[in-house]
Amino acid sequence: MKLIALALLLASPLLAFDSSIEVHPDRSVTFRYAAPKATEVSLSGDFGKAGPMTKDDDGTWSVTVGPLVPNLYSYTFSVEGKTVADSLNGRFKPQRTGFSNVLNVPDDKPSVWDRQPVGHGTVHLHEYDSKATGSVRRLRVYTPPGYDAVRTSVYPVLVLLHGSGDNEATWTEFGRAHDILDNLIAQGKAVPMIIAMLDGHTVPPVPRDSPKAAEVRAKNVENFERDLLGDALPLIDATYRTRTDREGRAIIGLSMGGNQSLTIGLNHMDLFAWVGGMSSAIREPETQLAPFWKDVARANSQLKLLWFACGKDDFLLADNQRLDALLTEKNVNHTYVTTDGAHAWPVWRRHLAQFAPLLFR
Repeated sequence: MKLIALALLLASPLLAFDSSIEVHPDRSVTFRYAAPKATEVSLSGDFGKAGPMTKDDDGTWSVTVGPLVPNLYSYTFSVEGKTVADSLNGRFKPQRTGFSNVLNVPDDKPSVWDRQPVGHGTVHLHEYDSKATGSVRRLRVYTPPGYDAVRTSVYPVLVLLHGSGDNEATWTEFGRAHDILDNLIAQGKAVPMIIAMLDGHTVPPVPRDSPKAAEVRAKNVENFERDLLGDALPLIDATYRTRTDREGRAIIGLSMGGNQSLTIGLNHMDLFAWVGGMSSAIREPETQLAPFWKDVARANSQLKLLWFACGKDDFLLADNQRLDALLTEKNVNHTYVTTDGAHAWPVWRRHLAQFAPLLFR
C-alpha cells in the first residue's frame, strides 16, 4: 500500500509542496495529497470527520479541518478506496496491522506529552519467551529519571496497556507515556515509577461484529493474564529494582487494554492495589468480574484506587456507565470520570496524565 502512495506522488509532474500538512495560526490544518489521475481521494483521522477533498488544476487534492485542540493525531489518506501512506510525512503510529501517519498540533505552551527540558527516563525494549503463549513476545519498560544514579532505590510499577490494533510500542511512540511521566515527575505531580508496556494481543483478532468476538475477547484476556503474571512481571522483577508488594503495583489500559486491566486488576487485588481503565471495552462485567463481586467489602479495604474514565462521545460510553452503575449499586468505592472526546488517543493521553498523579501516594 505504501508503494501505491509513492507511485502516485512520483507520477505527479507538478508537486508544488514539500509537506502534506500545514498547521495554520488558528490551529486549523490543511492536508494535501498529489494524485493527478485519481478520481477520489479522502482523509480520515482521530480528529473527527473531514470534509471532502477537492482537486486543483495541478492534480493536488486538499481539505482543511479544524481548528483542532492541540494534541497528536493520526490520519490516513484513501485513494480510490485504498488506504495509502503519506510519503511526505515520516512519522508513523505503531500498529498491529496497517499504518497511519502522525500530525502534531502544538499549543502555545508545551503540553504534558511534549518533550520538555527536564530530567528524562529511559525506555527499554525486551524480547522474552512466553510460556503462556508459546511464542517470543516484546515489552517496553520505562525507568524514571535518576533510576541509574541511585542503585539502592526501588520503584513501584505501573502496567500500562494499549488498545486493539496497537502494540507494545504505541504508548511511547504515539502515546508519549515516557514524556508524560518525565514532566509530571519533574513538576512533583507524580511519584517516580517504572512503567511496563506489553503487547496485549495473544490470539488473532476477529471483526467486532463476528459471532465469535466475545469468545475471542475472553480467550485473549485469559492468555494475556497468564503471560503478564507468569512471564512478563517475573522478568521485570528480575531485571529492575521493583516493589513487589500489592501497594506498589498499578494497572490501567485503554479500550481492549481497559478490559484487560479492569478484569485482571480487580480479580487479582492480591497483586494490584491501584486499578484503572480508559474507554474500557468491558462488556460483560457481571461474569468477567465474578470473583470480585463475591466480596466487595474486601475490595473496599484492599483497593487504594479504582479509577476509570471515558469520553462523552465514545462508542463505549454506555458500557462504562453500566460499570459505574454496578459499582455504585454494590457500594464499591470508585471514581468514574467523563471527559470530552471520543474513542481516540488525544483523550487517552489526557487520561494518563490524570491517573498517574493519583498513584502510590
